[in-house]
Amino acid sequence: MEKTKSTLAIITARGGSKRIPRKNIAVVPFFRSEKTSDDFATTADVLEEVLQEYEKRGKSFTHICCIYPTAPFVTAQNIKQAMELLVENQADSVMPVVKFSFPPQRAVVVDEKGTLTPKWEEYMNCRSQDLEPFYHDCGQFYCLNVQRFLEEKKVVMDKTMPLFMEEMQVQDIDTEEDWKIAEVKYRILHEQ
Repeated sequence: MEKTKSTLAIITARGGSKRIPRKNIAVVPFFRSEKTSDDFATTADVLEEVLQEYEKRGKSFTHICCIYPTAPFVTAQNIKQAMELLVENQADSVMPVVKFSFPPQRAVVVDEKGTLTPKWEEYMNCRSQDLEPFYHDCGQFYCLNVQRFLEEKKVVMDKTMPLFMEEMQVQDIDTEEDWKIAEVKYRILHEQ
């Protein structure tokens, strides 16, 4: 089978959401197996299964974009930009990230006595601007080089490039509260 340069978009939706009933209702080319439909399946498990299913149908891809159904602010422009980063940098993957709004270095934890204690005492008196910025996965999508993905079987690989996002462009929807926050952000974004 000849592999041509082609990209597949995969939306990793599954039915039966426990937190938001009827959240994912879509027409699909095939259903996920029981193994990749439970609460313990990883994104990598699902992507590998989809690629194998297409391989059985005689189709292969050079790149894939995995889009999460719980990310309402994904745009075609951001996916296009991520794919360009992936190809131009010969990266293994591209992941949208957003800076933590508060320095994680100043995290506190509850100790065995039930009181708050600094996780990292050495950072408690540092100025915020002196602390290294930390980022986290936006939970929107991943763009992947298929060959590297099949070798490593994970979405964050050796050469993963960041696509920097603004906080207003990011909202994962897993709860009713998340949904309300997304509605507020949507209104703000579309008032401008």
